[in-house]
Amino acid sequence: MEEVIKVGMADMNTCEPPKKITTLGLGSCVGIVLYDEKTKLCGMIHIMLPDSTKIKNNSNRAKFADTAIEDMIIQMQQKGTDIKNLIAKIAGGAQMFSYGSGNSDFVRVGEKNVEAVKEILNEKKIKIVAEDTGLNYGRTIIFNPNDGKLTVRSVGKAELIL
Repeated sequence: MEEVIKVGMADMNTCEPPKKITTLGLGSCVGIVLYDEKTKLCGMIHIMLPDSTKIKNNSNRAKFADTAIEDMIIQMQQKGTDIKNLIAKIAGGAQMFSYGSGNSDFVRVGEKNVEAVKEILNEKKIKIVAEDTGLNYGRTIIFNPNDGKLTVRSVGKAELIL
C-alpha cells in the first residue's frame, strides 16, 4: 500500500518518492506544490489567507501565502534543493460563497489568495507550470513527486492531471 502524506488546512509538509502528498478541501484556500525535478523533493502548502501582515493573530505561518511559501523554500533548501530548480503547481482559490455584488474582500478571498501566491512565486522567480484555480467548487489535490503529476479531484467533475 502506498504511503500518502496528508497536509491539513493551514499546514505544510515535504515529500519524496515513493510517497505521495495530498491536501483535502481546497475551497477559497490554495494548495501550492513546489517541486524540484532534479531531486524529486516536493513541498505542499495549504494556505488560507494571502497576507500575514493584515491579521493580528498570525502565529501559524502556514496559514498565509507570504510566510508559508518563504518557510517552505527554506525547508526544501535545508534538504538540498536549489531554489533555481523549483517549479510550482497550484489549485484552489474558488469563490465558494456569493453575497450581493460579490465585490467584498470577504467574498473574494479565493481570488486574493491566488493573486498573492502568484505574486510571491513571481518575486521568488519560481515558475507556475500548471494551475486549476477559481470558479466556485472545492478541490482535493494529490501530488506524485516520482512523475511530477498533480491530480485534482472535485465532486461532479472529471479528474484533472496537471
